[in-house]
Amino acid sequence: MNFTIDRSAKTPLAEQIRQRITSAIENGVLEPGARLPSWQDLATQLGVARGTVRTAYERLAAAQLIVASRSTGTLVAQRPRMKVKSEARPDPGSFMERYFLMTQAPAFFQMGVPGTETFPKTLIARIRANAIRAEVSAAPIYPDPRGELELRREIAGYLAISRGIDCSPSQIIVTGGYGAGLGLTLRVLGVEGEKAWIEDPGFPFARKGLELARMTLVPIPIDEDGIDVDYGLKYAPDAKLVVVTPGQQAPLGSTLSLERRLKLLDWAATSGAWIIEDDYLSELQLAGRAAPALASFDRTERVIHIGSFSKTITPTLRLGFIVVPAALMTSFTEVAACLAPPPGPAVQLAIARFMREGHYLRHLRRTKRFYAAKREDLLEQIQHHFDADQVMPTGLAVLLRLPEGASDFTIIHELRRFGMFPSPLSAWYASAQFSRPGLLLSAATSPTKELAKYCDRLANIIQRYI
Repeated sequence: MNFTIDRSAKTPLAEQIRQRITSAIENGVLEPGARLPSWQDLATQLGVARGTVRTAYERLAAAQLIVASRSTGTLVAQRPRMKVKSEARPDPGSFMERYFLMTQAPAFFQMGVPGTETFPKTLIARIRANAIRAEVSAAPIYPDPRGELELRREIAGYLAISRGIDCSPSQIIVTGGYGAGLGLTLRVLGVEGEKAWIEDPGFPFARKGLELARMTLVPIPIDEDGIDVDYGLKYAPDAKLVVVTPGQQAPLGSTLSLERRLKLLDWAATSGAWIIEDDYLSELQLAGRAAPALASFDRTERVIHIGSFSKTITPTLRLGFIVVPAALMTSFTEVAACLAPPPGPAVQLAIARFMREGHYLRHLRRTKRFYAAKREDLLEQIQHHFDADQVMPTGLAVLLRLPEGASDFTIIHELRRFGMFPSPLSAWYASAQFSRPGLLLSAATSPTKELAKYCDRLANIIQRYI
C-alpha cells in the first residue's frame, strides 16, 4: 500500500488513513481478500504513531470493510461486488488499441505467438527454478549491463554455427526482446530526423518504433527477392537507416537475394548508412536450411543484427540480443547501463543452460518439423475453399489474398467471435500505394483438432464480406 498523508490538513491523520483505504476498497483497487499491512508496519511506512493507524483500522473494522485475526492478519472484507473503474484503454483506432488486440490471449491462427505443443514446459520450469535459486544466493551487486556472460557466450556460439556470424561474447548485448533491442539501437545511432527505409509491407511495431524515434519513413516495396534496393536508391539514396528481415521477410516470407544483399551492403558502406537486421524467425525456416544472416556478409561493420527468443521459445521471456559492431561496443554498453538494462540474471542463466545442454537446438528441430506439418495441413484445407493464386505459404503463416476493396479488418472482427484471430495484411503496409487486403493465418497456432471445421467457418465468413 502506498499513499501519502497531509500533516497540514485539519482532518486528523487517523481519519485521512481511513478515508484513503476506504476509497481504495470502494474503487476496487483493494479487492476482497487483499492483505493489508499490519498497523505497526503501516505506521512505520507513514511515519505516524502506531495508535493513529490502529484507530483507523478499528474504524474500518467497525464499518465492516476489513477483518483481522491472528492467523490471517488484516484482510479486506468479503462484500458484494461493486462497480469498479475500468482500466484505461487506448483511443479507438490507435496503434496501442491494435497492439492490445494482437497481444490478447492466444487464438487460432494468431500471428507472433509460438505453438504450445512442442514447448518443453517441465524442462524449462526446472531450469528456471534452479536459476532463480542461484540468483537469490548470489552477491547483491548490479549485473553486467551487457547481460550475463554465460548467455552471451552461448548466443555467440549459436550464431557462429547457425547464422554464420563471427562475433565475440563482448559484442553481444542482451535485451528485453526485439523492441528493446530496436530502441537501444536507435538511441545509440542518433538518427533522429533522418530518413529510414522500411519494408512495405513490414512489421508494424518496428515501423511505429521508427516513428517514435522521429525518423522520416520511406516505404520500399517487397517482391520475391525481398526489399527492392534499386527503388530505395532511386527515391531516397540519402537515407541513414534501413530495417530489413532478410532471412524470411515479414510478412511475405521471401528471402533477400544475394545480389540485393551485396547491393544493400555496398550502399550502406559508401553512404555511411546503417542496416538493422531483424532476424525474424531465426532458424525456423520450414523449407530447407535457413539463409545465412545478412551480418555474416558484412565486412564494413554497418549491420546491426537483432534477434530474440520470442518465436523460438516464448515471448513471455522478453529476452533478445543485439550483435554490435566492434566500433560501437562502448556506446551500446553505456546506453544499456543507463537507459536499457537487460532482464534479470535468472532468466538469462536459465536460457544459457538450456542452450549449453543442447536443448535449444533439439527444440528448434522438433518445432520446425511440427510447424511444417501444420502448415501443410493448413494449406490443404484452405485450398479446398479458395483458388490457388489466392493462397501462398509465407514463413510460418499461410497468406490468403482477398479481392481489392475487401476489408480484412471487418472480416477479422467477425472471426474473433469464433476464437480465430489471423492478422490483417493491410495493417502491415505503410503506404496506400502498395497496400493489399488479405489474411495471415499462422500455422503455429492453427487448430490441431477440427482444423477442417475451423477452415470451413473461416471460408463462410469471408464469403459474406467479399
